[in-house]
Amino acid sequence: MTHRNWLTTGVVCAAIAFVIATGAFFHSQQPASADSRAMILAVDPQPLVAVTKGGERSFSVEIADTSAKREAGLMFREEMADNHGMLFVFEEPRDVSFWMKNTPMPLDLIFVGQDGRVRAIKQGEPQSEAMISPGEPVRFVLELKAGTAARGGIEDGDLLRHPAIGTAHN
Repeated sequence: MTHRNWLTTGVVCAAIAFVIATGAFFHSQQPASADSRAMILAVDPQPLVAVTKGGERSFSVEIADTSAKREAGLMFREEMADNHGMLFVFEEPRDVSFWMKNTPMPLDLIFVGQDGRVRAIKQGEPQSEAMISPGEPVRFVLELKAGTAARGGIEDGDLLRHPAIGTAHN
């Protein structure tokens, strides 16, 4: 009888170990925003172009067009190329607020209307929980490394062109 109890105990322990290992595997496959790893999205094949008084500026962008992607954004990202950013796409114009919690890089947040025109440019301080908002409804937000907008001559009223923006006002 004792041999049977040891066998049962061994089978139960093996089953518990299997469940724990399976759970750990599937947990590691989830989006990384909640576990202090950066979410890296595919770079869109089409560049985003900012049309400024000084000429056009081109950026490679990742597109955050779902709630999960927008919530994770650039959190935990420690570096990014000067000509790279993330374009947040909302289904319709709305009042939006961003914060920089869990974001170690300072950023420019460029708020863009339905028509592709820049409505406001705000600075985001690393790790801050202060809310950043343009004060009016927008359809898009472009996040770039801090200072990129000023260096590129991007100002309120400038036009941003990208297929995700181009289809917005059709």
